[in-house]
Amino acid sequence: MMIRTKQWLLACTLGAAALGAQAQVSQVKVWAAACANCHGTDGRAQPGMEALAGKDKDDLLQKLLDFKSGRKPATIMHQLSKGYTDEQLTQIAAYFAGQKK
Repeated sequence: MMIRTKQWLLACTLGAAALGAQAQVSQVKVWAAACANCHGTDGRAQPGMEALAGKDKDDLLQKLLDFKSGRKPATIMHQLSKGYTDEQLTQIAAYFAGQKK
């Protein structure tokens, strides 16, 4: 009986973790969708705009942090990047890095 209880608790814990991970992925997609106006859906930009899909995560993150701090001049990115925490910017950079070009 004790083994079944432990198995049931383990299954519930794993299920909750999977749901939490899916919610996190969904949230990152929502954040990344705000970039679509300029950088295209999933980071595949139209000609004349910078594509983000498939770029190096560390490079993307550094650019975002530079916009946020004001080290990199911009017309709008410095304002947008300030609306995210550094951790959120890290997740956004990872999301775009993981997209196919």
